[in-house]
Amino acid sequence: MIYIATDHRGLEMKKYLVTYLKTQLKKEVEDLGADKLDPEDDYVDYATKVAKAIQKNPGSLGILLCGSGHGVCVTANKFKGIRASIGYSIEGVELGRRDDNLNVLCLAARIISNDHAAAITKKFLETELRTDDPKYQRRIDRINQLEG
Repeated sequence: MIYIATDHRGLEMKKYLVTYLKTQLKKEVEDLGADKLDPEDDYVDYATKVAKAIQKNPGSLGILLCGSGHGVCVTANKFKGIRASIGYSIEGVELGRRDDNLNVLCLAARIISNDHAAAITKKFLETELRTDDPKYQRRIDRINQLEG
């Protein structure tokens, strides 16, 4: 399952990505909002929804959007078991998924185009954790220990 959410800044990009995920990539997607444009909404609420959904459904992934990607990223990373990062480049997202086992992709709706967001998202979803070198799992385990 892929959970996706945004504040008002990413509403149009989120709509684009939901369609892309369902029609082009044939993925199961649950849209956790926003459903309408509300300039007073807060990214914290949407990042919280996605993080909690992933906690309840281990192995699922999340996509969060806001203007810069930073707000949703910081918020999501407050939750145990969430490894979120901003996706500005295809290569960066591939490295994050492969080496750090990211489970939440954060996108900057004010900075990247819909097509670039789709390409980054595709790479995020098709990349798996690297298993050929135990140091990557060791690092992830150490991060998990920090969460308590």
